[in-house]
Amino acid sequence: MNSPPVLPQLTVKAILLGIVLSAVLAGANAYLGLFAGLTVSASIPAAVISMAILRMFKNSNILENNIVQTAASAGESLAAGVIFTIPALIILGYWNVFDYWWVSAIAGLGGLLGVMFTIPLRRSLIVEQQLAYPEGKATAEVLKVGEDPSSGVKFLAMAALTGAVIKFAATGLKLLTGTAQAARYFGGSTIGYMGINLSPALISVGFIVGLNISVLVFVGGAISWYLGIPIFSAFFLDSSPELAAMHAAGASAEDLSGAIWSQQIRYLGVGAMVVGGVWALISMRGSLVDGIKSGMAQYKAGPAAITNHTEHDMPMNFVMIGIALFVIPIFILYQNIVGNFGISLAMTFIMVIAGFLFSSVAGYMAGLVGSSNNPISGITIATILFASLVLLAMMGPDASVGPSAAIMIGGVVCCAAAIAGDNMQDLKAGYILGATPWKQQVMQGVGVLSAVFVMAPILNLLLQAYGIGVPTAEHPNPLSAPQATLMASVAQGVFQGGLPWTMAIIGGVVGILVIITDEVLKSKGSSFRAPVLAVAVGIYLPLELSSAILVGGLIAHFAAKVHAKRGVDGEKSMRHGMLFAAGLITGEALVGILMAIPIVRSGDPNVFALGESMQFGGGIGLVIIAAVCFWMYRVAAAKSD
Repeated sequence: MNSPPVLPQLTVKAILLGIVLSAVLAGANAYLGLFAGLTVSASIPAAVISMAILRMFKNSNILENNIVQTAASAGESLAAGVIFTIPALIILGYWNVFDYWWVSAIAGLGGLLGVMFTIPLRRSLIVEQQLAYPEGKATAEVLKVGEDPSSGVKFLAMAALTGAVIKFAATGLKLLTGTAQAARYFGGSTIGYMGINLSPALISVGFIVGLNISVLVFVGGAISWYLGIPIFSAFFLDSSPELAAMHAAGASAEDLSGAIWSQQIRYLGVGAMVVGGVWALISMRGSLVDGIKSGMAQYKAGPAAITNHTEHDMPMNFVMIGIALFVIPIFILYQNIVGNFGISLAMTFIMVIAGFLFSSVAGYMAGLVGSSNNPISGITIATILFASLVLLAMMGPDASVGPSAAIMIGGVVCCAAAIAGDNMQDLKAGYILGATPWKQQVMQGVGVLSAVFVMAPILNLLLQAYGIGVPTAEHPNPLSAPQATLMASVAQGVFQGGLPWTMAIIGGVVGILVIITDEVLKSKGSSFRAPVLAVAVGIYLPLELSSAILVGGLIAHFAAKVHAKRGVDGEKSMRHGMLFAAGLITGEALVGILMAIPIVRSGDPNVFALGESMQFGGGIGLVIIAAVCFWMYRVAAAKSD
């Protein structure tokens, strides 16, 4: 069967707009990540901006808008990979400024490898396994509504306005707390905790991924917060002098539970993710090999053999040659760091293996919980841990360059993994819309390169204006750069001692038990499955995020049951609910990015805040979020037109 007529995609105006948005959104997210430790997915905001701008041209179409958001979101994701790792070199004292060419080399090579690594994954994860990719689905729905406003624009618009208002009230005006949580001591030092993030976007992610994945993510959170933290606080608190001192000084249960999670329990998630990542690759090996073989066969057969443009990936021989060529400058980069051929070769080998492994894991996890909730920092910690151990064995404990070399490896892998998760979301949107994969893959590379050349100037601007990580006399309150600070402590911890290896090993054992459980469910033909990475993500994330995702999954489940009672397919009948969820994500993401502009200009993260007297507690936020959840349920459960 011949493919239908192909709409123009790689047009001049779409390419230029994609380049500009990639650079702008990369800058905005670089600041947000260094300041708050989180970034927002730019796919939907970029799609909305693209629709607004391209509508001014006589001829524009939905696939052009998809191309624009593909490039723009690549820039945002590259910024995440950069700011999670490279500022650690400043914190370690290895650099005192961000060198333009070094930053560009690390970010560019990592980002482009991320594009290459995900090309053979597209068929396996998107076409065959049909993973959810919530932000990809939401982006496709937004673009569809922009093309045909009568198909449900009122649901998208109302939800977007709601998400924007709540986001601005919480993080801009500071009227609402972002989390409703409570913790207390039981019987001395044992801690009980409960909490939920009051983010409409997180609830929307849960709605899109569905109940199965939402439950598994929450189960992972329960392992950490309802088992790990209480057990550690009751029996092992004295094993950490810092945590014991916090308790002795009268720290609140909330503060101590957060510290225990940050310093100890989150490493359970790291161990589970490593095991889960290896298992994911083993499980996907057939699909990956088939994807590579299929790509090579298509190349040998020539363009005439591809009857449908929606199946046309970038030629596999080009992908393999590209990966091989990128290895050479990476080796040169590492050689310039350590000056030892053998060690540089080992670093390059680790980077390539870890890069492909964790790009695959990131692409898989993005399909489960979305790009914004993809624990890229956990993936990078695992890389830095392994790289540091190898370097420690080769260079010895006194090697002054060891921690920095490990960060360099982690930086390339983190950029690759961040791009991989985002790219799969974009390819999912393109799959739904009928885009040409190779054209999107080209624009992902364009988006990476557009962001690469602005990253170092932006980082130096922020370093000079605010400072990063380490307080100084000039900058007593620097941007906290939480992920980069953690990466620096992990790299130093391997060379100087003090990392919670026991937690990582226990997490690995938990991962193995989850795999066994899933295999049993599979053998029984159960419709409920337990992919290990969904649980690992929950173990690593704060419980407040897992709770919000679970709420969204429950809403989708009960709305689908209402449709089932009517004798219709619940999933197909919840289009308006999907639009509503996409709108909430859109509004929150747009406000999150737009607020970065006045914050950077003023240098005041509280530039919109109304003062403590105007702040409401978590109770008001809970009421508001409960109302939004009820509204979402009503929209999703209503009869379709």
